[in-house]
Amino acid sequence: MTTLHIGIASYEQMKARTMAIARGELRPAPDDPKVWFTSMDSLAKVLSEDNRALLRQIAETRPGSLDELAKESGRKKSNLSRTLKTMAGYGLIELDRGERGRLSPRVTFDKLVLELRV
Repeated sequence: MTTLHIGIASYEQMKARTMAIARGELRPAPDDPKVWFTSMDSLAKVLSEDNRALLRQIAETRPGSLDELAKESGRKKSNLSRTLKTMAGYGLIELDRGERGRLSPRVTFDKLVLELRV
């Protein structure tokens, strides 16, 4: 099972963490978050109930193209494409180039773990 660790921190906190890593002052642990959101609101939008269902569908059916996923999911391809690009930007999926350059979405984890810093 592959676990994706996600965290929520302000932009300033993420920048400070990144700079500390770059300076060698902080060494990230293997289970530290790899994906960061700046707020619970942004996390909730990207991982809405509909989008979590979409992630499950991608993981289960492994569609060969966006057209195939649009047919399976009942979503319009333009909206689906925008959602998938957002998810890919956060590292929740990968968009692979397949046959004839068609994009094929792939989920890279089985489980999400959320870390909240106070």
